[in-house]
Amino acid sequence: MDKIRAGIIKQDCLLDDIYSMWIKCPQIAEVAHGGQFVSLYSKDSARLLPRPISICEVDKKAGAIRLVYRTVGAGTKEFSLMKKGDSIDVLGPIGNGYELSSSHPILMGGGIGIPPMLQLAKELSQNGIAKENISVVLGFRDDTFLLNEFKKIATVYISSDTGNVGIKGNVIDATKEYGITGDAIYACGPKPMLRAIKEYAYEKDIPAYISLEERMACGIGACLACVCNTIDKDEHSQVNNARICVDGPVFKADEVVL
Repeated sequence: MDKIRAGIIKQDCLLDDIYSMWIKCPQIAEVAHGGQFVSLYSKDSARLLPRPISICEVDKKAGAIRLVYRTVGAGTKEFSLMKKGDSIDVLGPIGNGYELSSSHPILMGGGIGIPPMLQLAKELSQNGIAKENISVVLGFRDDTFLLNEFKKIATVYISSDTGNVGIKGNVIDATKEYGITGDAIYACGPKPMLRAIKEYAYEKDIPAYISLEERMACGIGACLACVCNTIDKDEHSQVNNARICVDGPVFKADEVVL
């Protein structure tokens, strides 16, 4: 991991509270891949802890990464006000990311867990998997975002809380409604969604790889603030947990307790 001063290339508002930021950081872009995240640092000295944000896209040629995030507090509000030419301190890439071991993957993203699925879909496509064999199931609150980007490289299915777009329900409802099949599930989203995906994967006897969301403090594995319960003991702490920031954020679903 490297902490660097990155320049903001562009920033757009996708929805009322969701922003897309491209930042120039060749050192991070060179090694980053789907499922990893970076930590962004505030310029306000009163906010010491960085904010972890998943990587949405990587452009190795341009030496840049894209972050799509929701404003939920003072830190992310500060980031949303930044413009092209501004700079920001970034640490990353952090975490293990997804393993590309599937030939017919099902990607499931819910809410702000949708953005990291885009880079994963791009990597699967670049590995030679045809668009019709990459199934992406997205769960929105009401309005959509990033939809056109997904449709370029994958077959997309939609659900929403209101039924305003796609079917009314969640990603599991959509998977059943459309008869989606595959040999592995890759997912990111809120814990209730991941819990349902774990149960569904068990029923279908296919592996599921889930990216856990958790509040973080240091973001580098030192403080043990972001732990999850696991089946096996962690070598670092000798208890049944793992540090989401560095041991994850991606885990095999049957290895964690949700």
